Amino acid sequence: MSELFDEVDEEVRRDQLKKLWDKYSIYIVALAVLIVAGVGGWRGYEYLEAKKAAEAGAAFDRAAELSEQNKHAEAEAAFADLITKAPSGYRALARLRLAAEVATRDQQAAAKLYDEIAADRSVGATEQDLARIRAAQLVMDNTTYPNMLQRLEPATAQGSTFRHTAREMLALSAWRANDATAARQWLDLIANDGETPQSLRARAEALQALLPPVAKS
Repeated sequence: MSELFDEVDEEVRRDQLKKLWDKYSIYIVALAVLIVAGVGGWRGYEYLEAKKAAEAGAAFDRAAELSEQNKHAEAEAAFADLITKAPSGYRALARLRLAAEVATRDQQAAAKLYDEIAADRSVGATEQDLARIRAAQLVMDNTTYPNMLQRLEPATAQGSTFRHTAREMLALSAWRANDATAARQWLDLIANDGETPQSLRARAEALQALLPPVAKS
């Protein structure tokens, strides 16, 4: 008797499943198609992005080779082309390299390009700070300490990749401006930062020796 009940239950389950399939099969099939299409689309997108990145990398290397061969006009054109076509990562690098190529013929124009990168929030913080450093290096001999401070102070924060260089440049700029207080401030930051490179620390100590002694109260 129990076997008969089992057979009946199985028949009922099959009948219920059939009704459910008849009612919802179109939705189940559509969902399956969407899942397959979505996975396929994502794989296709990943492939295209990887292909673009590889092409951009090769184009970047070719442009860099032109620069190394002192073909700066050609390198400048190649990096400019990359900026319009490359994925975001290579685009930021191409902007930095373009500014470097422009610097070989027009330092003021190059400084402006670096300033634009430093002000662009879509660019990574490291690239922004590097652009600040490069721009400041180009204008340092012809600008004031307050201008250098405005340019470089964001890059001096603890944890910033280029903080050591930024601090050294500000100390030197302040020293040239006869602002011993400001120079000493930056030199103290250099001395108290345990991650300051030894070569930079030695230069800071040499500059510290050139400052007038602190007045005793």
